[in-house]
Amino acid sequence: MNDKIRDLEHIAPVEPIILGIESSCDDTSAAVIKNSTILSNVIAGQKVHEAYGGVVPELASRAHQQNIIPVVDMALKDADIKANEISAIAFTRGPGLMGSLLVGTSFAKGFALALNIPLIEVDHLQAHVLAHFIREKDDSERHFPSFPFLCLLVSGGNSQIIIVRDYSDMKIIGQTIDDAAGEAFDKCAKIMGLPYPGGPIVDKYAQKGNPYAFKFSKPCIAGLDYSFSGLKTSFLYYINKQQKANSNFIQENMDDLCASLQFTINDILASKLLKAIKQTGIKKVAVSGGVSANSGLRERLTAESVKHGFRTFFPKLSYSTDNAAMVAIAGYFKYMKGDFVGQDIVPYARVVAH
Repeated sequence: MNDKIRDLEHIAPVEPIILGIESSCDDTSAAVIKNSTILSNVIAGQKVHEAYGGVVPELASRAHQQNIIPVVDMALKDADIKANEISAIAFTRGPGLMGSLLVGTSFAKGFALALNIPLIEVDHLQAHVLAHFIREKDDSERHFPSFPFLCLLVSGGNSQIIIVRDYSDMKIIGQTIDDAAGEAFDKCAKIMGLPYPGGPIVDKYAQKGNPYAFKFSKPCIAGLDYSFSGLKTSFLYYINKQQKANSNFIQENMDDLCASLQFTINDILASKLLKAIKQTGIKKVAVSGGVSANSGLRERLTAESVKHGFRTFFPKLSYSTDNAAMVAIAGYFKYMKGDFVGQDIVPYARVVAH
């Protein structure tokens, strides 16, 4: 790192300003945080993938190239911050789509070099966990989880149970051995002919349906690990069988199918989480990732917390899905430790050990 970088390795500003950049999948996002308070959070989605029923990596990276400069520009304007006021740039290093990550990484490296400021790499999954610590102006009544706590991280690509002892001390004690919960939502939605992303649409239909109308298989996996591939397969076979007898089966039963599917997925998630609470004795649970926005999961875990005596924390819906605010807050905590990286840093597509 350049020795002239504002001496920030030795003297941190009282109120550091962090620009966060997120580009791990199909959302281009930039956010600005001052201390731990969010000043802006801009997200540009990519509708091009809807026609394909899922994210097309090559199209995603091209869209990131088109979006990243205007998104960063808008984030700075919304925050009323000039580029020369930024203390450091935090970016998602991985895991994610390599082409998408390369766009965000390259931009962050170039911008940091041009401004002569530190560069901070952020793990996407850890950022989801730390989204719980994003502060907003005038949110003095908001409560944050205290250490240690369990985090149920559920998204399109990952399902994990994590013991969080500090902002940088996290241990995975359970994770999916195949598909993730969000992936199960999306792929089962596709089987029913619903557009991508299917999770939010399943949630919408489920609110009008009977969660006990249909029963789908649940995996018998030892320990705290998850599996959703069997559920997805059984759902496909069941739908195919019913449609042979009645070609209108899905349309006639959409609400109940979605409600039953959502209940099954959330039941799998909740049962393992309750087991983790019992094993660890930790009575605080934070839920993160895109699936944390699911209304059925929020209702289920809230009810379980009352029944079993633990406390639950959910991020705001705007911080549940992929966003740069969570990258910026993760970068803030690393900044305060002087945890910077050099220009030779490269992204990684798969989960790496920490």
